[in-house]
Amino acid sequence: MIVVTTPTGTLGSQVLAALLTADEPVRVIVRDPSRLPAPVRARVEVVAGSHGDPSAVDRAFTGADTVFWVVPSAPGAVSLDAAFVDFTRPACDALVRHGVRRVVGVSALGRGFVGEAGLATASLAMDDLIAGTGIAYRALAMPAFMENLLAFVPVIRSQGMFFSLVDGDRRLPTVASRDIATVAARLLLDRSWTGQDSVPVPGPQDLSFDEIARIVSDVLGRPVRYRRLPPDEFRAAMSAAGMSDAMVQGMVDMLLAKNRGLDTVGPRTARSATPTDFRSWCEEVLAPAVSAAA
Repeated sequence: MIVVTTPTGTLGSQVLAALLTADEPVRVIVRDPSRLPAPVRARVEVVAGSHGDPSAVDRAFTGADTVFWVVPSAPGAVSLDAAFVDFTRPACDALVRHGVRRVVGVSALGRGFVGEAGLATASLAMDDLIAGTGIAYRALAMPAFMENLLAFVPVIRSQGMFFSLVDGDRRLPTVASRDIATVAARLLLDRSWTGQDSVPVPGPQDLSFDEIARIVSDVLGRPVRYRRLPPDEFRAAMSAAGMSDAMVQGMVDMLLAKNRGLDTVGPRTARSATPTDFRSWCEEVLAPAVSAAA
């Protein structure tokens, strides 16, 4: 039995689809079961609730062999610890109590980075908590998702821009969620691995935001520019979007750390370099999203 968290999310839904294609027994934890497509509900066991709730994970992990763990977005969280470590504590207790053998979790690059890195630091602390249970664990170490750009579709349409805190010429890795889902599903279906390790998934290439803007402009056939915001202006924009002060600061600290090398990884290998390049993702995902927003 494989348990999938966030099965209606961008990543969790793709992992779930891959597991069902492999005809594996799957159980999901979901706040609102009605959000699962009817054909999916018919093929999985459903535990209704939050996977931060002790009773929900207790039910979900009974008889489970492997868990796909994703901390959900928590823009209003009172602290980074609350969003990551505290949210994960009930699951760790249940993992041990029910003898779950393996966990595949979604985390961040940056292990060994010196300095505060906000959301990334909190995500790595979550890894340490899970690893402390002694269960076999693979932490998928993520850079930025290509899908993050979808949040800027309205401003790309209206102002021809997107923004962040990172220098425009700073090259960073970026990865498509579908490629992460492929790596996650492969690990979830492989019952041979043991121990604990980090699995970097850095995508096929590093790109600067200036390069991303040029690719987006070319694909959309309209000028799109990148703007590096001052931290105070960025904080105001995130607060206006509904993020708590703690989560805004966590985002700021992470982005500034990326600018100082947080996401630096070793040479890509045939195993770590995923196939979806940014231009292809723009053509297949971003361009239709921009057109649909018209």
